[in-house]
Amino acid sequence: MITRRLVMLSAAVEAATGLASIAVPSLVARLLLGAGLSDSGIAVARLTGIALLCLALACWPGGVDATQRVIRALLTYNLLAALYLGYLRVGGGFVSYLLWPACVVHSVLGVLLVPSARARAQEQE
Repeated sequence: MITRRLVMLSAAVEAATGLASIAVPSLVARLLLGAGLSDSGIAVARLTGIALLCLALACWPGGVDATQRVIRALLTYNLLAALYLGYLRVGGGFVSYLLWPACVVHSVLGVLLVPSARARAQEQE
């Protein structure tokens, strides 16, 4: 049951970010990265928003609990997103108020999904 709620939380965060990226991509970029977007950047941000929304919809748990594939997908996404957001702040030269918090949220969600991913993997053996 905790896994289901964790997956729902992670999917909800991605859905909200996706919807915001579709609706106001320049604002999301400014808040997250502290930088504006060019016309092509706006197009890519909206496409990314669509992808995040689709990820959230695909991972939203149906039934009693989340599947191994859903957990693995969200675990991978959250850990890679955390690493990349951390890189953008430390090595990429981006500075904003929300970059570290976004990195922390993805790190925490990823770490919290690890036990569920391990449990599901052991069930498959």
